[in-house]
Amino acid sequence: MRPIALLATSMLLLATTASVGKGSGTPHWTYEGEEGPQHWAKLDHSFEACELGQQQSPVDLVTHIKADLPSIKFDYGEIPTEVVNNGHTMQVNVPYGYSMTIEDHTYQLVQFHFHTPSEYQIEGQSFPLELHLVHKDENGTLAVVGVLIKEGGVSPTLEQIFWGGPAEAGKTKRLIDVKTDLKALLPKDRSYYRFMGSLTTPPCSEGVNWFEMKTPIEASMAQIAKFREMFPMNARPIQPLNNRLVVEDVK
Repeated sequence: MRPIALLATSMLLLATTASVGKGSGTPHWTYEGEEGPQHWAKLDHSFEACELGQQQSPVDLVTHIKADLPSIKFDYGEIPTEVVNNGHTMQVNVPYGYSMTIEDHTYQLVQFHFHTPSEYQIEGQSFPLELHLVHKDENGTLAVVGVLIKEGGVSPTLEQIFWGGPAEAGKTKRLIDVKTDLKALLPKDRSYYRFMGSLTTPPCSEGVNWFEMKTPIEASMAQIAKFREMFPMNARPIQPLNNRLVVEDVK
């Protein structure tokens, strides 16, 4: 693994698994009250983009352009399952070597995590859960693949993560002899919406390439309830689209 790639990956993991304990150096934020989304920008100077940014996420996806977009190549496989409860979500860290490639540009998958309800909407329609697969290239540019999750059949992959992960905030748990099939987190139909946005959590950094899958995957009612038992609501409100264009992939 190249030193530059290792450093970039380490920095992203540090940012996305920020300690929930006092003295961590990371400003405490939540999804409600005085430390909720409406106040994020005031909690720390580094969070100013949460209020001042013009390309904030999430948004309601209303198509502006339809086009035959390039297919995304996912170099995914089975990984050891290391689950982090960072106090904001359940996150799975991904070892180096799994990636997405689009237009000959490759981004390494660093981690994935969940939100309830879905942060993104499609023409006003929300979903019970949403998965974010966070990728990063060697220059530090982010590409996030969003996967909406609707109520339906049991997902064996989500089952092991939601029930096997640590219940206590700030804890990490390696699930012994449990592999996570990354391909099972993607819908069979890989068409998507493409647009520019930001991180949906502080510091709300912009310049993120977003690819939101058009087709949801499924989770059972019990699986949705299990996640909400740990995280009753961890979704940022819809942000203004401003002058951005949403391009819908049509084959």
